[in-house]
Amino acid sequence: MPLNLASPGIVVREVDLTIGRVDPVSGSVAALVAPFAKGPVDLPQLIENENDLYQTFGQPYSTDKHYENWMVASSYLAYGGVMRISRSDDTLLKNAFVGAASSVKIKSGEHYNQLGYDENTITNVTFAAKNPGTWANGIKVAIIDAKADQILTGVTTTNVQVGYGFTVAIPSGTILPGVGSTSLIGGYFKGVITEVGTSQISTKLVSVVSVAGTETAVDYQQNGVYALPNTGTVAIHTNGQSSAFASRAYTGEADWFEQQSITLSVGSIEWDTISNRPSTSAYVSGRGGRFDEVHVVVIDDLGTITGNAGSILEKHLNLSKATDAEYSVGSPSYWRKYLETNSQYVFGGSQPVGVVTTGFSGNGSAQFELNTDTGWDQDAAGVIFAGTGSNTYTMAGGTNYGGKTDLTTSGALNSGLDDIVSGLTLFENTEEYEVDFILMGSANYEKEDAQALANKCIAVAEVRKDAVAFISPYRKAFLNDSSVGTVTVNSVDTITDNIISFYSPVTSSTYGVFDSGYKYMYDRFNDTFRYVPLNGDIAGTCARTDIQQFPWFSPAGTSRGAILNAVKLAYNPGKSQRDILYSNRINPVIFSPGAGLSCSVIKLDLLSHLHLIELMFVDSLFTSKMLFPLRRKISSLSSMMKSQEQVL
Repeated sequence: MPLNLASPGIVVREVDLTIGRVDPVSGSVAALVAPFAKGPVDLPQLIENENDLYQTFGQPYSTDKHYENWMVASSYLAYGGVMRISRSDDTLLKNAFVGAASSVKIKSGEHYNQLGYDENTITNVTFAAKNPGTWANGIKVAIIDAKADQILTGVTTTNVQVGYGFTVAIPSGTILPGVGSTSLIGGYFKGVITEVGTSQISTKLVSVVSVAGTETAVDYQQNGVYALPNTGTVAIHTNGQSSAFASRAYTGEADWFEQQSITLSVGSIEWDTISNRPSTSAYVSGRGGRFDEVHVVVIDDLGTITGNAGSILEKHLNLSKATDAEYSVGSPSYWRKYLETNSQYVFGGSQPVGVVTTGFSGNGSAQFELNTDTGWDQDAAGVIFAGTGSNTYTMAGGTNYGGKTDLTTSGALNSGLDDIVSGLTLFENTEEYEVDFILMGSANYEKEDAQALANKCIAVAEVRKDAVAFISPYRKAFLNDSSVGTVTVNSVDTITDNIISFYSPVTSSTYGVFDSGYKYMYDRFNDTFRYVPLNGDIAGTCARTDIQQFPWFSPAGTSRGAILNAVKLAYNPGKSQRDILYSNRINPVIFSPGAGLSCSVIKLDLLSHLHLIELMFVDSLFTSKMLFPLRRKISSLSSMMKSQEQVL
């Protein structure tokens, strides 16, 4: 495999001589911290292409000129590099959820574990979105278990309550198939009433009791032996009472599962078109438990995620309510653990509100005393798990930056400078994150805030000593379009003065690259054109040069310095302006007729009087005698530059 050494002038690569060429390998990783509409917070994500960017952090928005950060990242990725992107935090960011809690804040899967939710339930929360924001508001989560088996209709329900026991006589002549033989069975079916409606009750079959009084646990079989007859009489038993307080005739029955559906904003989905009925898993059955299986379906009810209202996002079938349940060794089926690992959209919190008992304690066939140890989220042994039935929940309560409940209100995508600075600090850890470039991202700040952000980016690079920060001037140096319907575009000379004034107090460092502005590019998500800072492009030319050439080649000029996906520049400096920019440590990006947009110079901002040394690339030759990589493995750059000073 390729071996990249720390020496600033040497890269060793393995070459397959049967191919006759060197296959370049780019290790160029750019870091960016920015507010986004969705995605893990304060946990850098590996982003390899624009689709990853879209799937992880959502699309660009006009609000707070959020598109600047998004399109800086997209621009960099277009050159072939990869990124570590961290979504910045905010105290008012909240997750969408289902439950009675006042609010939920789970920043990421890692944060979920840090909060202890991997081993403990979330109080008053049934489901929670995987990360904060309004993106999950309106998502529906449907759940169903084996709460009931059959619905008896045409029955008088006066004084009948959920939790009462019932018995129904086994029809005479009922034949039970065996192994190579058959037998007649008699006695009665025994179970629990789990729902009471208008002239109907829902029943859960628990066991059969023989004529001799022997009770045997059985599971319901649709149209099979263990199913209540189509018509008959049901005896109702109050809790703990062996004698029925009433007998009620019923005139019809229906399979409970076949009647269940998921109600959406537009239409509905029948549960039996999604999966078979849940029952008892083999794992729990083998440990004396019952009725643990549960199905969970996540649906894009409003179409805000897929663009198609009612689309099923995820199906998680045959999960278990038991904490120790497994499909196989090392493959947990416990519903909360499974959703934590396998769902892209939701965490499981705790059992739903309103579960009902589905079994009796072991006091013999004469008693109808309900089981009391029925809660979800416990080990399987001996537990008859309570049922929730069929429920469809709508996620709500998610908020964006500043507590905003939409993505159109100003501030909804503005985390503030302090949270971005906090996020950048994460990248100071060289052991945890490999980073070659630190991107400033958006420059849509007031001048002083943009300078502070630039200084922080450079400070992170200086702490690491193996990365370079890429900085762009603040947006108002070029134009002021903060109010709809009005715009002020500055003259070339004013822009030049603004850029020089902006960079003047910014830290002078061997780890910083300053560019000259903004490009004008197409935003395909919103079908419009945007002004976007160039720091992503300048870093991108470095990544592209790594891939196509070698790290010590200058990423400048009309070939290696070509800027992608740009219509024009906000500021196209002429020769006189470029001369001024050069002497102020700034790399001009220019438009040349017939050659397009390109970076005419790439140079590091060097300490003391070395800051004027430029790595200019003209006709494939450096005008300087220096030859060193611009960015990777830069820890020995300062000492090398001092030795080169004597040569020059």
